[in-house]
Amino acid sequence: MALFKIVLLFTLLALFMVAMGGVLGLFFGSPYLIMGAMFIFAIGLNVFFYFKSDTIALRLTRSRITSKSENPRLYNVVKKVSEEAGIPMPKIGIMDSSVPNAFATGRDEKHAVVVATSSILKMLDDKELEAVIGHEISHVTHRDILVTTIAASIATIVSYIGNIMLFSMLFNNSNDNNLGFLVILSAILIPIGAMFVQLGISRSRESYADVGSVKLVKKPNELISSLKKISSVSVNSQPRNVSRPNPQAASFSSLFIVNNLSTHSITNLFSTHPSLEKRIEAIKKTAMEMGLTVYE
Repeated sequence: MALFKIVLLFTLLALFMVAMGGVLGLFFGSPYLIMGAMFIFAIGLNVFFYFKSDTIALRLTRSRITSKSENPRLYNVVKKVSEEAGIPMPKIGIMDSSVPNAFATGRDEKHAVVVATSSILKMLDDKELEAVIGHEISHVTHRDILVTTIAASIATIVSYIGNIMLFSMLFNNSNDNNLGFLVILSAILIPIGAMFVQLGISRSRESYADVGSVKLVKKPNELISSLKKISSVSVNSQPRNVSRPNPQAASFSSLFIVNNLSTHSITNLFSTHPSLEKRIEAIKKTAMEMGLTVYE
């Protein structure tokens, strides 16, 4: 994705926040003041997320940094792939979850964190795990992780503001029905617009990372097998008595290699990832271009 497109998408996210500030301002009688405050808030958020994106992603997904002694298998795979990519060894993290998945976060190669869920380590063999880590390391080398984390964070905040606007209408004593309708409409449509911007950022990055994994670790069959295994398990298929991802993890589903953390099927209509079929097609195409054998 060109730098211009990234800047444009983030500008749109900031404008969504300013627009919500304008609507709130009309509601409270100070549109320009609240719009200005939201503009400054949006700039501040981008700066804050630049330096703290890894901390935020780890906290909201309830992941924790782990060590070589605690998880030697994951450590060795991440070390091997990062050396092949020619980048510093990222920190490694574990997210305790019954849903298999993985993600990367951080602002650059020197501040990257690669996280795997506890269940993915049980599901995949070493070669499949290496292919998945290759996908995440490709996010690092392509500098996707900061962009995706910020997009997910801002889109989530816009959604929260929309919820606050809807909640405020419960205590609205105004007789201006037109203004109330505008607030409700904005609280619904603006977060949807922010979500679509986030989709525009996320989908293309996943395809690039799949291709990057094939080029880096040269295991297209293992990557395809991993994607199928991970996609076959979702939070909705888990028994109620097993650990499930928290809602914040689901809101950051764009960071994960597969979007299987959603607890609501309707969100699959607006997936942050390309379809499994399209991803497999792109992987096969890249493998054939490289002269690699694909068994399927």
